This record gives sequence, C-alpha cells and structure tokens, in this order.
Amino acid sequence: MRFFSDNAAAVHPKVMQAIVDANTLDTAYDGDARSKSLDARLSALFETECRVLWVPSGTAANCLALAALCPPHGGIVCHRDAHIQNDEGGAPEFYTHGAKLFLAEGDGAKLTPDTIADTLDAIVDDVHRVQPHAISITNATEYGRVYTPAEVTAIGALARRRGLGLHMDGARFANAVAHLGCHPADVTWRAGVDALSFGFVKNGGMSAEALVFFRPELTGASFYRRKRAGLLLSKGRYLAAQILAMLDGDLWLDCARAANDRAQTIAAAAGDRLIHAVEANEVFLHATPDEAAALRAQGFDFYDWAPGEVRLVTAWDTDIDHVDRLAAAIAGL
Repeated sequence: MRFFSDNAAAVHPKVMQAIVDANTLDTAYDGDARSKSLDARLSALFETECRVLWVPSGTAANCLALAALCPPHGGIVCHRDAHIQNDEGGAPEFYTHGAKLFLAEGDGAKLTPDTIADTLDAIVDDVHRVQPHAISITNATEYGRVYTPAEVTAIGALARRRGLGLHMDGARFANAVAHLGCHPADVTWRAGVDALSFGFVKNGGMSAEALVFFRPELTGASFYRRKRAGLLLSKGRYLAAQILAMLDGDLWLDCARAANDRAQTIAAAAGDRLIHAVEANEVFLHATPDEAAALRAQGFDFYDWAPGEVRLVTAWDTDIDHVDRLAAAIAGL
C-alpha cells in the first residue's frame, strides 16, 4: 500500500490511449499537429495568449523557465526548501549557466512579500554582488501548502515594483487549483506570473510537462535552450498527446481532486499529528520511529521526511480501501 510518491502513480488510461493514438507517422520534433496545437489549447484554458513548450520533466520545465527570466550573472529568490534548491541536483544553476539562488524563509515553504523583500534588501546594489532578476514560488509547495490568488498577486506586485520576473513551479499546480476552486488564470498570469511549469506527470501523465509562458516574448531563446539541453525529443507528438489528453474534459482537475480527497481522508484521521495544513495531496505527520515501523509492518510505504516526521502522498489512482486502512491505522497509533 504505497503512499511514497505520486511520481510512481499509474498513467491514466486516457493518457495511455492518447499515446497509442499518436503512434502514427507524423512530423518529427515539435512540428506535428499535436505539438502545434498546444499554444491554442493552453491559451484557451488560461484565457490569454500563451506560448507552450513540452518537456520531459519538471526539472526541465523549471530550469528553462528560469533561464528565460534570469541571465547567468543574475540571481533568483526562492524558498529555502524549494525543489529548485534541494531536489534538482544543481540543474537550475547548470541550465542558467551560473545564476545564483537566494534563499528566503516562510512557513510551509511559502514565500511572502515581506520575506522576499527582506532577502532583496540584504543584497547591495554593487557590481561585486549578484543582483536579483527573478522570483520562483511553488504551488502547491513542497509541504503541500497552496498559494491563494491574493497571495500570488501580492508577490507579483512586488516583483513588478522591483523589476523581477515571476516563475511558478507547478509540479502540483492541478492540486492547488483543485483546492482553490478558482480559475487557473487567477493564480497565474492575472496575479503576475510570467512563466508556469505546469505539471502532468504526478497527476496521471507519463512523461510530459508543459512550460507555459504568459509573456510570449520570453519564449524565443527557450526553443534553442531546449535543443541545446538535449530536451527536444524527436517524437514530441507523444508528449503533446499526453498534455492534450489531460486537458480534454478537465481530466487534469478530476485527477487532482481525487488525489486531494484521498489526502483529506488521511488528514481527518491524523488529528494533532498534522504538521502542515493539508491543502493538496501531501500529508506530513509527527510519528516516532516505532510508530513509523508499526505502520510499515501493516504494509504501508511512505517517506521518512525528518526525524520524527513522515510524509504521505496520495495520487489520482490511490486505492480508496488502502486510504481507509491507512487512516484507521494512524488513528489507532
């Protein structure tokens, strides 16, 4: 009974069928009809002009977005626990050719205008110091917390005042929107986001993420960066097909709602063991090593996050019976 990571979830049958349907002769790279349709499909979803690149991983989406927003000599403000800081093996610095990450604080891995300003104000405007060019936030965060439209708007306003670009790491963007119940535009470009890494792999996809630029002028060099990085796959139609399948009938939202609902069932049983509010599909609990061992002895698989803390992750296909059994086991500790 696996609650280790939504990266391990199954591919949704509709996505798998879309891959099969794409298995015909077509133009290579991103010249096929499916790839060419992504701009229009995402523009319709977000109700604004978008330019879209498919990429095979969230790391690729994040790094190409940051390279578009920040020059090699610049810096990017992010949370101390952000994925781009702790879980991408130095890829942001590599793909930006040397940009520096400035680490800020915030509860639940969420930045605020104040914590961002504190970080920015400590940077002297001097040729000997790396100067900030962008801010990166994660929605939902590494602790499953969700930025509201108002919170993103406040950060977006700060970014504009300071002349900085704003990137959103949306590996679990679907889970955030499902929790908020808002229009996806309200928590992205209308709030000041310039580039979004729109995640699908954790949410029913196989190997495709969408890098969405809300400022089309940022896109041009990204096509060359994607190629230079070895990320321009020759059969890109299979990636585009996955994204289109997830967008059809709002499958991306249905999958996210299912994952979120399962997390809420676990959260309801956890009581005061909860470390963070459960707003997406991640549940963080206090559990002693003996308690964690007791859960594992009952067949549950999960991640030891920190001493005395565990992380449980649900997905669109997590077995509801397994969720109920886990909830009962936690309540019985």
